[in-house]
Amino acid sequence: MAIRNRRPEPGGVGHADHGTQFTSWVFGEKIRSAGLLPSFGTVGDGLDNAMMESFWSSMQIELLNRKKWKTRVELANAIFDYIEIFHNRRRRHSALGYRTPTEYERLNDNTLPVAS
Repeated sequence: MAIRNRRPEPGGVGHADHGTQFTSWVFGEKIRSAGLLPSFGTVGDGLDNAMMESFWSSMQIELLNRKKWKTRVELANAIFDYIEIFHNRRRRHSALGYRTPTEYERLNDNTLPVAS
């Protein structure tokens, strides 16, 4: 989904942890066929995955601790909305100079449409 939606330029790095879904042959082939270099950190290295752990913590506090869902489908939709609609498009990120990830990418990629 990320490759299809983002269409990254060849030569980029796709970083993942050592979960079985990410270390599978199919995942590695998908990354390489998109022209990306797969990257896996070392096992048990807390600093290697700190950025992702920070994201999960934010989602836990800002979304998951605030409501209970009746079905898994409702929860899945809420998580999708949080990531795709709120986190990537509206939530300000201090590491990006308080820009959203989408705004930050637009500054560095002339192929992305600029929001007015």
